[in-house]
Amino acid sequence: MAWILLAVAGLFEVVWAFTMKQSEGFTRLWPTIVTFAAMLVSFGLLSWSMRVLPLGTAYTIWTGIGAVGAFTVGVLFLGEALTPLRVLAALLIVGGLVLMKLSSPQ
Repeated sequence: MAWILLAVAGLFEVVWAFTMKQSEGFTRLWPTIVTFAAMLVSFGLLSWSMRVLPLGTAYTIWTGIGAVGAFTVGVLFLGEALTPLRVLAALLIVGGLVLMKLSSPQ
């Protein structure tokens, strides 16, 4: 269950990163509200998953999901560049996440 909560926490991290961008420096009301709500959910689920998972594992997975998710959202919805080096960087992050999961006791 902790792994599922951690994955959902990572997805909410992507949501708050995207809506923070859409808030234009917290000058737009609804994206700002969504940003803070998603932050609360993300941090809450991360905290809950840390009851069982080691700190290093949980935090690494959470930030990795956020990083790769934000990269993907940026490419798909914000017109950011999709270059071979950026794809390689994202794949290396995913590889690190897989290794972290495989090396964890839970």
